[in-house]
Amino acid sequence: MTKIFKSLSFAVFMALSLPFAAFADSIKIGFNAPLTGFAAADGNSARVGAELAVEQVNSAGGIGGKQLELVIYDDQASPKESAPLAVKLITQDNVAAGISGSYSGATRAAATIYQESNVPYISAYAVHPDITRAGDYVFRTSFVGEVQGRAGAKLIGEMMGHKRVVMITLNNDFGKSLANGFKEKAGDFGIEIVNEYEYSIKDREFGAIVSKAKSDEPGAIYASGYFFTAGPLVRQLRAAGIEVPVIGQEGYDSQKFIEIAGPDAEGVIITTSLDRDSADAVTQDFISGFEAKAGYPSDMVAASAHTAVLVMADALARAADESAAALREAIAGASVMASTGQISFNALGEVQKDVQIQIVKDGNWRHYAVISDTELLAPPAE
Repeated sequence: MTKIFKSLSFAVFMALSLPFAAFADSIKIGFNAPLTGFAAADGNSARVGAELAVEQVNSAGGIGGKQLELVIYDDQASPKESAPLAVKLITQDNVAAGISGSYSGATRAAATIYQESNVPYISAYAVHPDITRAGDYVFRTSFVGEVQGRAGAKLIGEMMGHKRVVMITLNNDFGKSLANGFKEKAGDFGIEIVNEYEYSIKDREFGAIVSKAKSDEPGAIYASGYFFTAGPLVRQLRAAGIEVPVIGQEGYDSQKFIEIAGPDAEGVIITTSLDRDSADAVTQDFISGFEAKAGYPSDMVAASAHTAVLVMADALARAADESAAALREAIAGASVMASTGQISFNALGEVQKDVQIQIVKDGNWRHYAVISDTELLAPPAE
């Protein structure tokens, strides 16, 4: 049990036992995201996506006549910020549940608080596998990194037919989990991993890695990263004359990657959650609604936060009563068509859904393929 949670008073404990509908005419949902700092672009996209979902739910009548209300705090993608914010949301703001629009470190810290408080919590896009292992009140509407890594191996080795692969791995939870999944299945798809090179999230100059990768003469490059690392990396790979396909993941999934990489972004392929060319009405309403609200094209983190709010709203509407335990049961039994596809959860609270493949074409993300292999994409169950 955390020191923060141990400090809660008896009065606070009694407040936690109240049903979520007892506090006001609105139903409050806590939302932590990095609104400042290095991850601010992702955090603000997540915030807008969540706000859009709340507006859509409320305009359709809300939940049992009550309006949803987001209570938003800036966690700066820091566990030191997210943990006390989780305590504040639960004990002072009296939220019915929480949603993380943040990265893995901040989400893991907050998940522990929500679990110890028996308040439901959904991670919108953080990938660390231990997030849902906090307990049965914690869920995730995005893939763990290992699932995307396995999908990347199938994409490169089977669907694209490339066998000699160089890995360029971001040295953090996100990059390592992707790499683990890719290595797990690479051999099954005939892939030889020629070399793997690691880099720090602070790196923007990749000369040494680029030089080594060029001498390896791979057929494809599997490179993890966020848009702010992947953009410079791709530009430098292309400037060095490396023209082989670069395959990334949802961390690239932002218009900002295309802005940073410029013309070199063309042809980059990623595994992600959002299909811009989906014919589904929920997805298209999200895409058009987000751009109108934000003033720029939608991205994965926005879609993931939007999805998490829709899942929470659906569960609030279906809950057997107004207790946190009933809400948890309703989330666990979700079957929701959201902006990132059909959402349901396994016993660990991990999402089960297809992996979308997007390619940069004419300066925009476009549909490339979809992977629906349920065995390959099975999330951890314990």
